[in-house]
Amino acid sequence: MDLQSLAFIAGGLLLYSLISGRLQGTIITAPLAFIIFGFVMGGGGLGLIKVDPGHSAIHFIAEFTLILVLFTDAARIDLSLLRRDHNLPVRMLALGLPLTIIAGLLIAILLFPAFSFWEAALLAALLAPTDAALGQVVVSDKAVPVRIRQAINVESGLNDGIALPAVLLFAALASAQHVVTESSEWIRFGLLQLSLGPLTGVILGLLGTRALDSATDRGWMTSSFQGVGILTLAILIYVTAELLGGNGFIAAFVGGMVFGNTIRHPCTYLFEFMESEGTLLMLIAFLAFGALLLPEGLEHVNLTIVLYAVLSLTVIRMVPITLSLVGAGLGSTTKLFLGWFGPRGLASILFVLLILEESEVAHRDEILAITVVAVALSAILHGVSAAPLAKRYAALAARMGECEENQPTTEHPLREGHTEIKKLHRGKQSNE
Repeated sequence: MDLQSLAFIAGGLLLYSLISGRLQGTIITAPLAFIIFGFVMGGGGLGLIKVDPGHSAIHFIAEFTLILVLFTDAARIDLSLLRRDHNLPVRMLALGLPLTIIAGLLIAILLFPAFSFWEAALLAALLAPTDAALGQVVVSDKAVPVRIRQAINVESGLNDGIALPAVLLFAALASAQHVVTESSEWIRFGLLQLSLGPLTGVILGLLGTRALDSATDRGWMTSSFQGVGILTLAILIYVTAELLGGNGFIAAFVGGMVFGNTIRHPCTYLFEFMESEGTLLMLIAFLAFGALLLPEGLEHVNLTIVLYAVLSLTVIRMVPITLSLVGAGLGSTTKLFLGWFGPRGLASILFVLLILEESEVAHRDEILAITVVAVALSAILHGVSAAPLAKRYAALAARMGECEENQPTTEHPLREGHTEIKKLHRGKQSNE
């Protein structure tokens, strides 16, 4: 990446920052804006931003962003509250997510007969995680019932980490079909990845959390270095797992979950970081998607690929979610609302950059094209529909009166927009 490309990227980020308030709540979401900007300025348009997919900087940004997203997404979900107040996302994750992968697998086998079973499974897993940021207004609009907003928020916070082992396993199995390696070696590799990663996350997550709490209690740490300590803990967990032969991304997700559920002091810095530096990294990832992955994927697009992408955002997602919510007492409109707002975004992009690119999969180009088209369509369709559908659904929910949709529930922090959470923590501290 040359200086000219960096100048245009910095200029685009500055320009969006200047008008971000005017665009908030409109159909132009930040992810959509940066996908379009990257595509127009990059390989799909003017060619002013030159991004080399093999450049170490791109790989580093993608890797660090995925570590950050997995760790912080897991850390912001309180498991005790999840068990007590959030049966909807639990249903969507425990039943809806596996059914979504199975549905994606079956339709992929039907539409792409040249794919192996594991390639079809890999495609389904790549497109299973959701990203609430592509329809941010739905989870931030206070007029939408809190129980429904939080169902979407919690689901998108956990399904990327839950889907990750499936993505890694299917990528390894799809690659094994085209590499001459003893099956026992692949089994050993998979077991180490899926066992040492979580184990490292649990152990280092607990030790790191206790160290941070202890240092804070003794007044040894300044508030700014509490943030440094949290971020370096996430990196340490990832690196240690990789050195031991486990998967660092799984370790980061598990470590974040352990950290968020055992830390005694409010980790508001983590939320503040995600509002600034974290948001910057995520927007760069969407820009790289538009400049690099989207032009490459569009080279292989055909009607079958577009059809699968459309089905991934509709039937493959909405039917499993509806089935997972049977018996929850929700109306059909609510089930459709929850099913529709499962945008595909950051997790799929980062999985493609870091996992698919390094896998020896026979139909890599086709899988890349399908994932790219699905994410691009999601950015457009979910971004455009978020505000009007949230407004219409909020009006409908207001007329429902007492019902399952309007039951009170506790709120988890959002990936973006933690102002209310920080006010809550400050209020608690002042009362004490």
